[in-house]
Amino acid sequence: MSGKAFEAATGDGPAPPEEAAGRRAAEVRTAFEGLLQIRRLTRTAGGDPRASPADWERHQPVRAVALALEAGGAVPSAADPEGRRTRTGYRVAAGEKPGTVRVEWLGPTGSGAAHEEERALGECAALLDRLGWDALLYRGPRGRRFLEVEAARLTG
Repeated sequence: MSGKAFEAATGDGPAPPEEAAGRRAAEVRTAFEGLLQIRRLTRTAGGDPRASPADWERHQPVRAVALALEAGGAVPSAADPEGRRTRTGYRVAAGEKPGTVRVEWLGPTGSGAAHEEERALGECAALLDRLGWDALLYRGPRGRRFLEVEAARLTG
């Protein structure tokens, strides 16, 4: 064990080595199961723990959305130390408004990420929706699409 705290992949770090894929998958699974347990324990009315984010997630939406995407099987983008994209996938960052998250689909120059983004972001939005997040698709500068994500409003 490395003793290093788990961090969900936001798409801005390096791609993990291929030989670490199994270990990473297990870490993601454990972290996501822990998140669902937090949701179960903090529900006053019971219900499906996948229905809405817990307070912890609402206070750390970038980490929570990144974990949800990674646990759902979405591939994070990756970047080298100079910030150049080395792998196509999602990138999660703080949104413009407090409590919101921006999800983009990015890749290396010439990778075709821009042509994949509408489909890929649609899949990300569907995955997040199943986990209690509201994700709206927008078109930004130069026509690039992105999701604006926030925790679904609590009801009842």
